[in-house]
Amino acid sequence: MLMSAYRSRALRINPKLTKTLVAFSAMAPNNRQIGSLAPGYAEDKSQGSMLRFQDSLPRLPVPTVEETAKRYLKSLHPILSSAEYEISQQAVADFTKPGGIGCRLQERLLARREEPAVKNWLYDWWNESAYLAYRDPVVPYVSYFYSHRDDRQRRDPAKRAAAITSAVLEFKRLVDDGRLEPEYMKNTPICMDSYKWMFNCCRIAAKPSDYPLKFNPGFHKHIITIRKNQFFKIPHEVGGRPLNTAELELQFRRVYQVAQRGPAVGILTSENRDIWADARDCLIQAGHENKALLEAIESSSFVVCLDDASPVTLEERARQYWHGDGANRWFDKPLQFIINDNGTSGFTGEHSMMDGTPTHRLNDFVNHVILNNRIDLANPSIRSNLHEPQLLQFEITAEVQGEIDRAAKDFRHVVGQHQLAVQAYQGYGKNLIKQFKCSPDAYVQMIIQLAYFKMFGKNRPTYESASTRRFQLGRTETCRSVSDESVAWCSAVANPSVDDVQLKVALLRKAIDAHVEYITAASNGKGVDRHLFGLKKLVEPGEELPRIYSDPAYPYSSSWYLSTSQLSSEYFNGYGWSQVIDGGFGIAYMINENSLNFNIPRKKCATYSFPPRRSPEQSFNQTVSRQGLYTYTATTSPGTQSCISRLYAARLTNDVFSTWIVEIAHQLNMRTDLNRIVPCSGEPGGYPYVKPR
Repeated sequence: MLMSAYRSRALRINPKLTKTLVAFSAMAPNNRQIGSLAPGYAEDKSQGSMLRFQDSLPRLPVPTVEETAKRYLKSLHPILSSAEYEISQQAVADFTKPGGIGCRLQERLLARREEPAVKNWLYDWWNESAYLAYRDPVVPYVSYFYSHRDDRQRRDPAKRAAAITSAVLEFKRLVDDGRLEPEYMKNTPICMDSYKWMFNCCRIAAKPSDYPLKFNPGFHKHIITIRKNQFFKIPHEVGGRPLNTAELELQFRRVYQVAQRGPAVGILTSENRDIWADARDCLIQAGHENKALLEAIESSSFVVCLDDASPVTLEERARQYWHGDGANRWFDKPLQFIINDNGTSGFTGEHSMMDGTPTHRLNDFVNHVILNNRIDLANPSIRSNLHEPQLLQFEITAEVQGEIDRAAKDFRHVVGQHQLAVQAYQGYGKNLIKQFKCSPDAYVQMIIQLAYFKMFGKNRPTYESASTRRFQLGRTETCRSVSDESVAWCSAVANPSVDDVQLKVALLRKAIDAHVEYITAASNGKGVDRHLFGLKKLVEPGEELPRIYSDPAYPYSSSWYLSTSQLSSEYFNGYGWSQVIDGGFGIAYMINENSLNFNIPRKKCATYSFPPRRSPEQSFNQTVSRQGLYTYTATTSPGTQSCISRLYAARLTNDVFSTWIVEIAHQLNMRTDLNRIVPCSGEPGGYPYVKPR
């Protein structure tokens, strides 16, 4: 990694807080005790603090064919009929027979893993297939967002933008200098390679596949600020000295003063990737300066979007950071910080070369040092020789304007197809769930499974992201959340004839244990999906595709009707992304110390509509038992009865689904009768119904 010639801080450090800031700067989200490093890891200090364990990380393993076959069939059993499952069993048996095609593909994959130049047998394949070759728009389908907590001291957007930029630049110096402390899973260091794709990087639209571009951070020392669709280049270092917070605030105020509504060039990045690749070539050819202007954006350290919006509700904020109006963005950049006119802020990230954990750490760092006053942001010194922000003015031909108009129309169509619901449940969180002796993540996964079962009368394939960063160049593996145990629990809870409380609690614990077992295996590189993907990649031209891949169960079992992932941050009030299939839900959930948050998008359906919003606390008792784990029931309050009528009339929407999720979360903590919410008899899909007393 290129080292920057860093001589002075952009932030004026309060001397009393210097030690604390440095400690936090080096701190990883999951810390370890000094001297408790797992055996087998060696430090190479010549690589710098951040990468000192990189060469001693193990390579991603290749499970045995038998391991994957067993786990695959186990994941299919709860989602297939008996006849379908029997067909899949035959296909798997054919694939795993001694000397068969599965064994030959496994030998090829093992050989690839051992190639000296291949640090991770999956890495290049996955980046290409899952991200760079993906042709649909990155927004709303791939990129993700974080919604920041409010900064009550900096309601002024220029001050908020300056504080965020100062903190991000401090983090950038830690990365560029290699001083950032590695992250750990317990006492095991994890891969830090993806941090090199955080700053001064960009995804470049191309055919048939995009590619990532990394620029020299020692040469490109500027940020891009977007206001009213106009792009401004602001150096963050002048004369060898970083800009302090007051100087950055001055530059942002200058942008606010001079920006005028311009052509929406940024909306081109919201297009289908092939269309954007062609439009990018068209833009370059439209003016002799346009290529250099593009490079100024693409090479920037990061982007700061000064939006002329003032979102208030959680849904409004989520929409603003997820996609906004599509124009005041450059969606190919991995880091975009968004500041609204009312001082609220958030973040949107491009996903192709970096998963959410590094940017989660970055955003936590930024909010921590600002909200906890870890840095003195009040340096009033402003140099007199700071140039005005440079307006990047593209030459726009009629052809380019036509591309912009088409992109704007396509963006409105795509985004307009999506519904979004956000639920913030304040009843309890991680602290109480741990008192139940449960994995908080598995507990919430079972809430989601039960909510889906109650809405649709069955469970369907569910994805949860499992990190494999304990391996070199590790990214993610799939945790298949639906199990025989989870289905047994959902079925028992929804069955009015099952009234044994202890049985339901026992079934829930078994479902949680099954989930923990799978996600642990997936994090250890022993999942199903990436292994089967890798074996399929090695089928040679002319070879017949093995039956395991032509079996309808293979694409169905990886059609993620629920695409889920979780993080914990006391500095966010939301985060999320899109669903991955039509008819599916994207469920981003946060498990904080004393709260749960769910962000749930899905595509609209012509027969679906939003019911009136309400709080689950309006329908359920507020008495909270902290003595153990209890399952749920509703009261018969008028609010509940009227809500059920609305649910039935509105049929199935993501707003309804999100309400069920938080209500089940609430009820799981109630000491009440277990049998008062059941599927409506005779209605397809198990629409919710409250039994009268």
